[in-house]
Amino acid sequence: MDPTRLPRWLRIALVAGIVLLFGGVGIFAYRWYTRPTTLTIAAGSLDGEASRLVSALAGKLAESNAPVRLNLMQTPNALESAKAFSSGKVDLAVVRGDVGDLSQAQAVLVVAHAVALLVAPPGSAIADLSELKRVTLGVIGSETNQKLIKVLTQELDLVRANVTFKNLAPSEVRRAVESKEVRADLFVVPLTERYLSLVRGAFPQNIRSGPVLISLQSAGAIAERERAYESFDVPKGTLRGSPPIPAEDLTTLRTSFYLVAQKKLENELIADLTQALMNTRRDLLAEMPILAQITAPDTDADAYLPVHPGAAEFYDGTRESFLDKWGNAIFLAPMIAGALASVLAAAWKFLRVGKPPSREEALDALYALGRRIRGTESPSELDQIEREIDEVLRAQRTGSAVGDNAERDVTAVNVAAHRLENLIHDRRLALASQQSGTSSS
Repeated sequence: MDPTRLPRWLRIALVAGIVLLFGGVGIFAYRWYTRPTTLTIAAGSLDGEASRLVSALAGKLAESNAPVRLNLMQTPNALESAKAFSSGKVDLAVVRGDVGDLSQAQAVLVVAHAVALLVAPPGSAIADLSELKRVTLGVIGSETNQKLIKVLTQELDLVRANVTFKNLAPSEVRRAVESKEVRADLFVVPLTERYLSLVRGAFPQNIRSGPVLISLQSAGAIAERERAYESFDVPKGTLRGSPPIPAEDLTTLRTSFYLVAQKKLENELIADLTQALMNTRRDLLAEMPILAQITAPDTDADAYLPVHPGAAEFYDGTRESFLDKWGNAIFLAPMIAGALASVLAAAWKFLRVGKPPSREEALDALYALGRRIRGTESPSELDQIEREIDEVLRAQRTGSAVGDNAERDVTAVNVAAHRLENLIHDRRLALASQQSGTSSS
């Protein structure tokens, strides 16, 4: 299709439409590339603190326009979070290292450490867990602590000692202690004031006496066999300062809460998430002191829970630099810019096709018509050629003649047009003569 036949307004509309189309595609591509990625995370605990913590982190990530966002799936406890993670229902989960199937899990960060505290009422003479005989132990959240119960039972042969375990909700602990349904209670909690207050509130106490913390001297042996645990010394005076409880550092077990990610998640995505969470931790620390326990996981190759490669890049400082990441794009940018320049030049030429041809172009167009006139076999085609001559002359009249040779150029165009008119006249006579001869015969 000859663009000279299109009205100028239509050509402008076509080019504007193409520019808008490519601009829209570019904006869409940019928005798509820079859009935040939302990951689903499972979190839960008996007291709801885990969900509250993750909710606060998610809100801060959205507020700071982080490249990764969190969509919280609340669960009743860490065991259900681990189940949701292992079944592939979520991308991330806050889990405890000794709970659930973590075969597909890779650590992003350590959220908190949970310490096993075996606490007896004031006046208890029991110093070590191995001394317990024929008693019932209350376990806060026994469903989550099944592995710990199994480990302690096997290590200390608690079945032979006739030690049984009773599941207790946090609200039932005080009543169970006062009614002597249990001889002691097992808490597995972070050593923060929120949870230490919970432990203290479960037992009667006065100025001179308070709850008794029972040690676990075999913690080291357990930790060597079960890598989900480590031996830990509870500092003197952790539960109460005066008189101090415990009176000396006390040995027990500790495990960790992890934020874990599916192995299939991209390294860059998890690196962005890790960086965003560590920045958010700093902003929320005053509001939520438990965030002070957030640390990097063990990045050694033989770690109990392997670190996600994306998180390891952030912690090790091996993330790709700007040039590493965008080097190819920078290299290709001049090529793309050149291609766009060519497209724009073609569009500009397309828009300017209505510009009157120069004198040389007009003469070339007229000279070319001479060959057509001599070879035409139809009067109607001669009519079409006359219209084309009129268009050339009209375009020349509308154009502005500039320069010393303008008058001479106009004369040359007129002479050429006059010659073509003579050719057309002669060709019409020739065609008419041919037609008359044909009719006579």
